Order: sequence, then structure tokens, then C-alpha cells
Amino acid sequence: GLGQLHQLRGRVGRAGQRAYAYLFTPPDRSLSEQAHERLRTIGETTELGSGFRIAMRDLEIRGAGNLLGTGQSGHIAAVGYDLYCQMVNEAVAELSGRVPVEQAEIRVELPLDAHLPEDYVSRSDLRLEAYRKLANAGTESDPAGVDAVQAEWEDRYGPIPLPVAALLSVARLRSACVARGITEVTTVKGLRLGGPDRIARCSPVVLPLSRQTRLIRLHRDARYKEAQRQVHLPLKNSSEEDLASQLLRLLEDLVPVSVPAVVGDGPA
Repeated sequence: GLGQLHQLRGRVGRAGQRAYAYLFTPPDRSLSEQAHERLRTIGETTELGSGFRIAMRDLEIRGAGNLLGTGQSGHIAAVGYDLYCQMVNEAVAELSGRVPVEQAEIRVELPLDAHLPEDYVSRSDLRLEAYRKLANAGTESDPAGVDAVQAEWEDRYGPIPLPVAALLSVARLRSACVARGITEVTTVKGLRLGGPDRIARCSPVVLPLSRQTRLIRLHRDARYKEAQRQVHLPLKNSSEEDLASQLLRLLEDLVPVSVPAVVGDGPA
């Protein structure tokens, strides 16, 4: 198993002399898929403190076992560790009589260079973990999660570069959309000379009459289409504030959380 291979390798090179651990396989035998995965994992995890990664990979290869018995192998490899944990949580919630709250699918399309560069997070597995953590942050159950993720990244990887700052801005925008019931955000280029560089289309949005008046009064190029439940907000290409931050500021000003996204006119 992976644990045994890791233990054997750990016995080598403990004195003052440099030592090496060589692992051989019989030349006349073909390796099984699990054996190949174990050797590949051992070869890739050579840095200090890699024992936890090896244990997690071993869990994925041989399975998590029987939750209600003593068996130590299971079928986790067929679905992956994260999906397996999600399925277990859903099954426990169903047996407990709790109704799971489904997160709405939110589509955000902005022309931004928003990503984690390799020179900021060098290891691919850590980048994947960071993306997954950011995707789970900023939901209704964890509205302050994006700030916590940023603080962790700054402490772990250093100052935030521009692509990462844009990625965090998009995550905050998604969080604002979740709180306001908005499921789609797209942008198009502004067509009028002297007008905004881009127009952001957000839907579904239901604005009371007082908010519609405020929209027209403060933002000349903004539009609200009541029939489509869609609001058009002007954006400028600026070096001081990216498009996601501009749109977040406008949404917080014009569509507060107290205004339901699927209810008709009411008090502002």
C-alpha cells in the first residue's frame, strides 16, 4: 500500500550521509492500475510534509470503506473523494429529514483576466484546491467567505497580484448576485459615442418604482426592462477599478438585499 511505501522511503537517509530509495517492479509482470497509481503518487510526492497528500490519495485509490462496518476498502475511486463526501452528506441529510438547500447556478461573463497564475501558486493541486475553496465561498451560508479566502491566500502565498485580485472581485460579485437572486450577468460593448465602454445586463431583477427613479436619476446610461426583469448598467474601462468591482458597487447601490428579486413593487 501507499502507507507502507512511504514508511519504507522514510527509513532511508536519516543519518548524516545522503541516501536513496529505489523501488523496482518485476520486468515480466504488468502493473495493475492501482499499483501504477501508487507508484506515480510516491514519485510525485517527494517534498517535506507530503504524508497527508499520500494518505488522501490512498483514500481515493482504495476507497473510504464501509461507514457502518469494519471494511477498510470501498468504492470512492469511482466518484472521487469530494463527490463522495457530498453524497454522504446528502444521504445523512435525507435520513435526518432535512431538506437540502440547492445553490442557484450563476452565470457571470466579464472580459477580465481573472485566474491564479503559476508563479503565484506553483503546484497544480494547490491551485485546484484554491479554486474549489473560492467557489464554495460567498454563498448564503458563508457570505464572508471571500474575505477569508483572500486573507488565507495573502498569508500563504504573499501579496495579491492583479489577476488574483480580479478573481476575488468576480467571487464577490457572485456573492452579491446570490444575495439578490440574480442568476445571469453578461456584458456587451457600448455602441454610443461618448457613452459607457460596456453595458452589463443583470437578470432577473425586479425593481420597485422608487428604485427605478433612482436608477434613471443617478445613471444616465442605465436602463431597466420590466418585462424581461433585466437591468442594464454602464461600466467604464478603468485602471482604478475593474469591471467586476464597478458592477458590484452599482448592484449594492441599486438592488439592495432587502428588495426581493422575484417580488413586485413595494417600499424601497
